[in-house]
Amino acid sequence: MDKEPKNTENRSGSFAEQADMQTPSFLRELLDFVCHNKKWWLIPIIVVLLAVSILVLLTANSALAPFIYAIF
Repeated sequence: MDKEPKNTENRSGSFAEQADMQTPSFLRELLDFVCHNKKWWLIPIIVVLLAVSILVLLTANSALAPFIYAIF
């Protein structure tokens, strides 16, 4: 009564195929997570965080810094 799994070669082949696949980017994984788990409330948070980070990057060494600081 040897309980050996069936089609071990098939499973190991699919593992090798998945190992060779290209990994998705962080943004793609985040979008897949939001869509798959129906976490639509995360989208406004992500948009605001991206907007603030873009403003921070623009103010680092830019002539626009005084104008952006005036917004806040």
